[in-house]
Amino acid sequence: MDFEEYQLQRLFGHEAAEDEDPTRLREYYFKGKTYSQVVNDLPLRIVVGHKGVGKSALFQVAINEETLQNRLALLIKPDDIVDISEETDDFLKMIRDWKTGINEIIAKKALTSFGMLHAGWRGKLNQYGGAALDFLASTIQQEKADLSPTKQAILRDFLKHQKISVYIDDLDRGWQGRKHDIQRISALLNAIRDISTENRGIYFRISLRSDVYYLARTSDESTDKTEGSVIWFSWSNHEILALLAKRVDSYFGGVVSEAQLLEMHQSQMMNYLQPIIEEKFSGNGHWREAPMYRVLMSLIRKRPRDLVKLLTLAGREAKSVNSEKITTKNLEAVFEEYSQGRLQDTINEYRSELPAIERLILGMRPTKVQRKSGQGYVYTTDLLFKKIKGIEEQGKFRWINNTLIDSQGLAAFLFKINFITARKKTATGIDRKYFEENRYLSNKFVDFGYDWEVHPAYRWALQPEDAMQIFNELELSSI
Repeated sequence: MDFEEYQLQRLFGHEAAEDEDPTRLREYYFKGKTYSQVVNDLPLRIVVGHKGVGKSALFQVAINEETLQNRLALLIKPDDIVDISEETDDFLKMIRDWKTGINEIIAKKALTSFGMLHAGWRGKLNQYGGAALDFLASTIQQEKADLSPTKQAILRDFLKHQKISVYIDDLDRGWQGRKHDIQRISALLNAIRDISTENRGIYFRISLRSDVYYLARTSDESTDKTEGSVIWFSWSNHEILALLAKRVDSYFGGVVSEAQLLEMHQSQMMNYLQPIIEEKFSGNGHWREAPMYRVLMSLIRKRPRDLVKLLTLAGREAKSVNSEKITTKNLEAVFEEYSQGRLQDTINEYRSELPAIERLILGMRPTKVQRKSGQGYVYTTDLLFKKIKGIEEQGKFRWINNTLIDSQGLAAFLFKINFITARKKTATGIDRKYFEENRYLSNKFVDFGYDWEVHPAYRWALQPEDAMQIFNELELSSI
């Protein structure tokens, strides 16, 4: 295969779903268990997940599918709401501003989509008390529309059922975790809950990064009313390998289904990857002759974007040496760049919770003594606390709200952001357990009998001077 840039993107997908070709996105998209929990006629769905799990991709596919089913589906982006509730710190006024602003955006986008935006529309909306659905139902008239057949079908469906799906995405753009940022998000959640209650027929789907939701949820008790609408978006490594197999299979014209892939053993899924990557890892240490799927699954943090980034980097390396498959050497050549990227991603993503996160994470580098003994990344619970206390000697850590954090709180945070995983040796390899995303609101450290390990994705960034030692020490995940 020729791993040129266009083919790499077609093969593995674009990192940003909104920049993906819609047809190709539909071909390879893997719905998993979350899609049906989000796309339904419930008034409010709040999709919460780490960066890179695919929240925007889910919304893009859902908008496209609902449009094909003649449902009026609107996407609200950060540019649409940039000025709403920016000029006040009065929380009740913030909610009122959001309700007014969101209703106006819905009305304007709906009228625009049908070519019916006219002077005076805002004044007429105000006559309906700002209720977008009532305003649109009385304003839109089919006989006045000059639309394509597709738009006509959507218009007929709206006039018959009076239903609108509203997607609000990418709200973490520009997020700094300031008190005002948190209040704005909390006010928005309150506002869309009110709108969906007052307008039975508007269905909101909003995506929030885990850290953004955490700060809003723990800072404002009123958000407890939206807790039942939260869908935690997460993947198992088995699902991510199936997702990759579907992307590769669909690229070559195959039609294997999600259900078929999920029933397979990972070694069977590897058959779909053989056209593009070596079957076994031919390097050294614990990895020598290991199935390639075990290597890939050990290096990702349960986020599809990690796999896209790793394989795209390896594909570029394969292109540079004229290789028709991604080889072990191609992967080895990009591990450090991949690892540095994941480390920086983590710092950027969670700095709004813990401003000094970089000092904490870089402090987890193994000492010379630890490197010599081969024990730089695996800890018992006692040794983990000892390591963290050593970092704290350089200065205590505080949350964004200036609350002091103890060693157990820091350990819980590292587990929560997937910087460390719980691990136990088994007959087939290492059983790695990740933090359960639906427990994200808890900062309480729980010891359930496992040891702890810095996630493999970060090893090369923390120890770039001795990559070979990583291969000798790092044991792969069990299946």
